[in-house]
Amino acid sequence: MPLSKPAEREHIHTRKVICEGFKRADGLWDIEAYLEDTKTYGFDNEHRGGRIEAGEPVHGLYLRVTLDLDFKIHDVEAASDLTPFGVCTSATEPMKKIIGMSIGPGWMRKVRESVGARTSCTHLVEMLTHIATAAYQTMHYAIEQRAEAEEKRGKPRIIDTCVALASDSPVVKKQWPEFYVEPGNQQ
Repeated sequence: MPLSKPAEREHIHTRKVICEGFKRADGLWDIEAYLEDTKTYGFDNEHRGGRIEAGEPVHGLYLRVTLDLDFKIHDVEAASDLTPFGVCTSATEPMKKIIGMSIGPGWMRKVRESVGARTSCTHLVEMLTHIATAAYQTMHYAIEQRAEAEEKRGKPRIIDTCVALASDSPVVKKQWPEFYVEPGNQQ
């Protein structure tokens, strides 16, 4: 069911975030994201030839994170092709500070502490949340195959991350019965 009919309004801004996941020949995984912001009106901008016109991207940012099945980051590449200020392009290099980190609980806090707001770009850092989700979606099948090959399987990390995957949900009961918990028996 789509959203209800909105109140009368004027379209001002659009943000597009596209993420794609790739399995590499060397066994690692690339997750790439592109972020684009556009406005429905033009405005003055000294950095970009004096003006950014309506529909012209204010931001055009790319980010690639290379990781393994344990979500450990092996490489990061960022590019800020379209930005509202010339200095914005210097924000790509600090993103390399996340190499060696692992995506998991508390990860974004560590990213913000390591990369730092004064030397990086809010939008590049925001893209990492999309990349983390896309990484799980991309690698899920391979993670499940690896877990099935192990003799004793631990509780999948995805359990208890949303309503459909709550340990007392019918989805978990069917897909991972060994980790299903009867409703009301949560610890």
